[in-house]
Amino acid sequence: MAKSDINAKKPDPEIAKRALEEAKARREKIDAITKLAPREVNGKEGPDPARYGDWENKGIASDF
Repeated sequence: MAKSDINAKKPDPEIAKRALEEAKARREKIDAITKLAPREVNGKEGPDPARYGDWENKGIASDF
């Protein structure tokens, strides 16, 4: 073991649990807003790229 491994701090399970709950709440809020949005006609299939932070064009994905 390296010296840094011995002194490494383990993640606090309470902080991790709270972070997961906050992320779940954010996802639920986004899903509720997305569900209310009007359907796009002749638009892209699949998940909304603005929600997931990347765009795909002819098989090439790009972040924005």
